[in-house]
Amino acid sequence: MLFLVAALLLLGVVMGTVAHAPFVFTVVAATVIAAWLGIFALRERHGRRRQTPTH
Repeated sequence: MLFLVAALLLLGVVMGTVAHAPFVFTVVAATVIAAWLGIFALRERHGRRRQTPTH
């Protein structure tokens, strides 16, 4: 939960900064974040498939 609060706070700071950043920087940063989230999602999905159900 604390991670979520920190992420939202950081998002607010970054969104304020994005208004003053060059467009190319914004696109590159968005691409990096999207790739990171995609890799995270794939790792989570793959990790859950490998675990055996405990129920």
